[in-house]
Amino acid sequence: MTRTNEPERSTEEIEGPEFTSIEICAGAGGQAIGLHQAGFGHLALVEIDKHAVETLGLNIDDHEVWAWEREHCDVLSADVKEFEPYRDLRKGAERLKRDGLDLLAGGVPCPPFSHAGKQLGKDDERDLFPRMLELVDTLKPRAVMIENVRGIMDPKFSDYRDLIRAKLQGGTYRGDDGQSVSEQGIGYTVSRWDVLEASDFGVPQLRPRAVLVAFRDDVIKDLKYEWPAATHEDPVSVAKALWPSMRDRYDQYSAGVHAERARESRDRWLQKATERDAELMGKGGGIAPTLVGGSKKHGGADLGPSRAKAAWKLLGVSGLGVANDIETCEKKHTEDRDLFGPDGPMLTVRQAAIIQGFPEEWDFAGGKTAQYRQVGNAFPPPVARAVGKSIIDVLKAAKERDRQR
Repeated sequence: MTRTNEPERSTEEIEGPEFTSIEICAGAGGQAIGLHQAGFGHLALVEIDKHAVETLGLNIDDHEVWAWEREHCDVLSADVKEFEPYRDLRKGAERLKRDGLDLLAGGVPCPPFSHAGKQLGKDDERDLFPRMLELVDTLKPRAVMIENVRGIMDPKFSDYRDLIRAKLQGGTYRGDDGQSVSEQGIGYTVSRWDVLEASDFGVPQLRPRAVLVAFRDDVIKDLKYEWPAATHEDPVSVAKALWPSMRDRYDQYSAGVHAERARESRDRWLQKATERDAELMGKGGGIAPTLVGGSKKHGGADLGPSRAKAAWKLLGVSGLGVANDIETCEKKHTEDRDLFGPDGPMLTVRQAAIIQGFPEEWDFAGGKTAQYRQVGNAFPPPVARAVGKSIIDVLKAAKERDRQR
């Protein structure tokens, strides 16, 4: 685990955030990192997976930039269906009761809407949109952010999207019996529900995500919400993103019996990844296919279905599994599998995290497979940061408007 050497500060020295958030289905912290970078202070992070909960805790405890959260954020290991904020919060309870909540965010489970699954939508027991809406009604946050896979924007889910909008802002939707149903709503305006592509924000991966942003009516009333603009005109390639870490992995064998193989394998990977980037220049560049976390019901982790593995092979990477980290590889002598395979090196968990846009210092708890699944299921932090900043722009404008009045 990466340890920081930053001096500890007293509680009095820790500057509190202007805006607060609670996040459900927090996973390994991808969305939490991005929202934190945007300027939100987290009052609670709610997650059911024990390894992800440990990941959140160890990073908040370890890094000075999370000092405020150490004092005020509850990391809760809980089923979100049983999460009751006014009952369960301890550290953040006082501020929540005093000031209310600025943002309720969550990446609700994707399988009900994923193209890789059966797309059962609201009929899937894993669908947590209803619970998210209940929490919106309970907490009355000034803003709401809900993230999911692009599949939820498919035409087959148009009725369900209408239902969700109607529950938030009022309107009609078509019920299961085909009849029109009217809703009064709970006082929110859905400002945008659209798809953001992670590669537009410097993430070296094809990862489109559907994001809903809504504001309480009294907040947005005379203001305009601006959807996040791309921060990168050209995507960051896998070759550029992974070169420093690949170099470190191969440099471990720069001397000794594997020296020649290491040099040849490293150069072969770099050439292949660079050539792929040049080949696709102007067409999306040599970015990675979408990482997937995989299912707990099936074996170890790999880099996805056959099409994804084929795309990784063109980038000089074997998608048949996940490599050991540098120290474990050397200790267990897994070089042939991890580095010198015919399709190229496998990715380590750390390299998968780079592809997902995690900061270098963010650590993951659990075994290799558990760590990889946390990474593969994450929302890229740079995208969450962009959305968070766009929300804060409105919250700041609303605060200034109300102050002047």
